[in-house]
Amino acid sequence: MAVCSSRCLRTLLESPLPVRSLASPTTRHFSVLNRPPPNYEGHVPLTKIERAALTVGSAVMALRDPYRADLIATLGETTATPYFIYRLRDTMLSDPTGRRILRDRPRITSKTLSLPHLRTLPANTLGRAYADWQDREGVTPDTRDRVKYIDDEECAYVMQRYRESHDFYHALTGLPVFMEGEIALKAFEFANTLLPMTGLSLFATARLKREGRGRFWGTYFPWAVRNGLRAKDVINVYWEECLERDVDEMRGELGIERPPDLRDARREARRRKMAVKGKTEGG
Repeated sequence: MAVCSSRCLRTLLESPLPVRSLASPTTRHFSVLNRPPPNYEGHVPLTKIERAALTVGSAVMALRDPYRADLIATLGETTATPYFIYRLRDTMLSDPTGRRILRDRPRITSKTLSLPHLRTLPANTLGRAYADWQDREGVTPDTRDRVKYIDDEECAYVMQRYRESHDFYHALTGLPVFMEGEIALKAFEFANTLLPMTGLSLFATARLKREGRGRFWGTYFPWAVRNGLRAKDVINVYWEECLERDVDEMRGELGIERPPDLRDARREARRRKMAVKGKTEGG
């Protein structure tokens, strides 16, 4: 009986076992020439090599031309996965208002927000501050690119929501759209959201003049870190429901203090410079 069992076991071990292929005949490997179908309208699936190339390319070109919003948008998407955008999505899921936003999927565009109506609101309301900031800076809610490089459909909406809420952060802080103001706001966003693109934007300080760099690192960077860390998660604000609220109350509720007016700071710096130049020439 023992001999029989030994022979049977040896026979089973030596017999060729049927091998099931890990890739079924219908499995198609993801490559540049064999791209899977999109997960949502406008989605462009990327290979790891494509994602890395887009990340490096958009980062380098955005540093050369920080006003290329399309490059900054691409960098934001390619660096947000696989961890950071899921973390931001989970931040929304852990908050009642954030969950409502994810369920309702509101969009911030000129079709969903009536700027003519917002201009008629009382002066210190959030909606009026938003409209005034848009008019002053010459921008519209429609300047934000559609998300296309994030694979998860829900996370793609989270990135879209962050992107379209950006101008409300401007309205709350009063920071302008020129480079120094944008870098300051990106520093605040990095401290609050941890999205890598917002942190990488700090490299753009190399393009500021010496005076601007000193002002940023001495005043606006400390403000951004302090306020970004202590403020509530701004991704969870249902802006559309707060348009008639007092903007100062909104800042207090969110834990955001308004930074020194950057336009005034630049004007004062120019005035001092002209005064020193006049004394030098006069002497």
